[in-house]
Amino acid sequence: MQRTALTGLVSLAFATTGLVAAGSAQAQTAASTGASASATPHVKRLCSQPAKHRVMACKALARTDVVQPHALTVNAVSPLAVPSGYGPSDLLSAYNLPANGGAGATIAIVDAQDDPNAESDLAAYRNQYGLPACTTANGCFSKIDQNGGTNYPAADAGWAGEISLDLDMVSAIAPNAHILLVESSTANMSDLGTAVNTAVAQGAKYVSNSYGGSEDSSDLTADNQYFKHPGVAITVSAGDSAYGAEYPAASQYVTSVGGTALTRDSSARGWSESVWHTNSTEGTGSGCSAYDPKPSWQTDSGCSKRAISDVSAVADPATGVAVYDSYQASGWNVYGGTSASAPIIAGVYALAGTPGTGDYPSKYPYTHTSALNDVTTGSNGTCSPSYLCTAGPGYDGPTGLGTPNGTTAFATGGSTGGSALTNGAFEAGTLSGWTSTGSAAASTAAARTGSYGALVGSSSPTNTSSIAQTFTAPTGSSKVSFAYDVTCPDTVTYDWATATLKDNTTGTTTTVLPKTCTNGAGWKTASGSLTAGHSYTLTLTSKDDDYVGDETYTYYDDVTVS
Repeated sequence: MQRTALTGLVSLAFATTGLVAAGSAQAQTAASTGASASATPHVKRLCSQPAKHRVMACKALARTDVVQPHALTVNAVSPLAVPSGYGPSDLLSAYNLPANGGAGATIAIVDAQDDPNAESDLAAYRNQYGLPACTTANGCFSKIDQNGGTNYPAADAGWAGEISLDLDMVSAIAPNAHILLVESSTANMSDLGTAVNTAVAQGAKYVSNSYGGSEDSSDLTADNQYFKHPGVAITVSAGDSAYGAEYPAASQYVTSVGGTALTRDSSARGWSESVWHTNSTEGTGSGCSAYDPKPSWQTDSGCSKRAISDVSAVADPATGVAVYDSYQASGWNVYGGTSASAPIIAGVYALAGTPGTGDYPSKYPYTHTSALNDVTTGSNGTCSPSYLCTAGPGYDGPTGLGTPNGTTAFATGGSTGGSALTNGAFEAGTLSGWTSTGSAAASTAAARTGSYGALVGSSSPTNTSSIAQTFTAPTGSSKVSFAYDVTCPDTVTYDWATATLKDNTTGTTTTVLPKTCTNGAGWKTASGSLTAGHSYTLTLTSKDDDYVGDETYTYYDDVTVS
């Protein structure tokens, strides 16, 4: 929960000298009148442009003209000490997203080189905004090399800033998600691609990539080697050099993410957006790929191959985000670039629920266009046909289909046959899609129908065990149901089976299976009500008091959404 003092205060206003600290009287006045940048901000690229093909550059830009509030301290009490730049409450407000979301999800960040201060900087950001701790110790944060080990690459200040930006943005959008940072040995596509594969192998269903480089004829090979991961939402920055296609944003298997300028205004939404474009060499990327084929769900007529982008989010450094980066940097900074928009969209996918196992989630927004904020003003250059570089109603290159308006556009929407749950009947013989605690496994003994069910708990003393999955209720759905068979030779005072359903969109939790302790009663069913389009976390639990002789365990099976 974010501190009350922060709500509505992390706003941006601009003077000719740059960004005014959020929370000041000037910032509040500017926000209420919809003020935006009155002068071109001074920025620097955190990573230099690649010198050759197949080498990637990070897509982060840092403001160099922002003076942070005097004597700013982490988790400051005074609102005048709030960092400059948009914070979590601003982003959630702008994109109509639920607070405290992401439970059960793992979001991977793939970047090159090492950030030695990644975990401590992440802690500073989350502490400042009242977000739950995400550490190695509590199991929320993990950092690995591109092969899954701890042989971290050489540190690099530019990429460290990129890593800080990525970690902070997924924290802002999905603060209860686990975060996996995968650092590649170099910025070569082959190493970064290996890191993507490792992230997926580690179980991440959402992978953010804030880098890019020029296209070439080997892109199709890289597509198949590194980005062809059905059932995983892979987001990629569209680029920061204005109009022009980049790879891997051009990959047919990813969600390419463009950038906007985001400002408060007096509209019903409270915000407005336009294409981010500072000058001929600085602005969101977009364009028509020279090599990658067009995905079947992309239907624009002026580009016979893959068009960039699919969706967008804030990226303009003039309306930038607050980031904490201390590795050869000053601590609090204001960053921008499509390096901000890619992890934001990865976080929104995590809020929306687990992708369908055979899906490429980049198609989801194309089936929910009405659930996006259509960005219709601005351009990032000159091109033909003009929609590839100029915003307008419907699809355009710089902003794609638009920016998030809730999570619906990033959910399966029934593409898995009416249920957004992964492996709800456990017939894969695994707990794929579920997050487990204590003792839990797929078991033939636990099957009510088919070959497998979930055994939660054990015939040995186990204490509390559970499985949980976050999903989005598809269009037309109204109920989640499941079967359970509890073995409980004790009383409900000490041992029990129970289940809860949390509506992540509203923040309310319902007990769909009250504590029950029966023995030999056989299979029973329970259900809970759903609202289509809302994100939910279903948790199935078996509680054992760890006392020898009356071990309690529960079979769960046939979890369905209808």
